[in-house]
Amino acid sequence: MATHADPNNVVGNFEDKYASRNPIARMLVTGFLNAVTELFVHAQPGGKTVLEVGCGEGKLATQLIRNARAPSRYLATDVSLDTISAELDPRIETQVASIYDLPFEPGSFDIVVCCEVLEHLEDPARGLAQISRVARERVLLSTPQEPVWRAMNMARGKYLRALGNTPGHIQHFSRRELQALAATQLRLLEVRTPLPWTVILGEPLALAHA
Repeated sequence: MATHADPNNVVGNFEDKYASRNPIARMLVTGFLNAVTELFVHAQPGGKTVLEVGCGEGKLATQLIRNARAPSRYLATDVSLDTISAELDPRIETQVASIYDLPFEPGSFDIVVCCEVLEHLEDPARGLAQISRVARERVLLSTPQEPVWRAMNMARGKYLRALGNTPGHIQHFSRRELQALAATQLRLLEVRTPLPWTVILGEPLALAHA
C-alpha cells in the first residue's frame, strides 16, 4: 500500500515481503500465497469478475491470475498506483480507488480480494462494509495474525523500538478478532492460518440471507 498524508488513505509498510532473501521468510510467504491461492480457487474464479482492493505492487494479483482458472476480468485497485510492478500480468486492469469509497455499484464483482489491508485502516469496519457491498458472491480477506506477527518480527530483530510492529500497521487482529469483524459482513466459509497470517473466505451476508 502507498503512503499518503490523507487520513482516509492507507499507509503501507516499507518492506517487500515477496522479495525477501531470508529462506525462512520466503517459506512463510509461500505458505501464505498457497493458502490465499487455494481459497481463491475455491471461489471458482474461472469466468468470474474479480476486484482486488489494496493491490500494492500487484504481486498477489499476478500470483492469483496465473495460478487459477482465468477470471473474465481482474481489476486491481489502490489509493496510488505508483508502486505497481513492471512485471504485473498484462491481463490485470488497474484503477485508483480508496477502500472507503469504492466507485462501483453493489454486487459489481463476483469475487473481492482484500489481503494485507485492514491492518492499515483507521476504520477497518467501514472498509469491510465497502468490500462486502461490491461483492456479489465471495470475499477473500487476510491480515497478519497478532501477537504472533510482532513476536516474529522481534525474533528476527525487526522494528525493535516499536516492539515488533510493522510500520503502517495500526490495527492488530488476532485470528478470533478478524473472524469476529468479518462475521459482521460475511458468512465465513473457510478460515486458514498459515503462520503468521489469518486468511478468510466468506459470503456477503446479503447474499447468504437472500
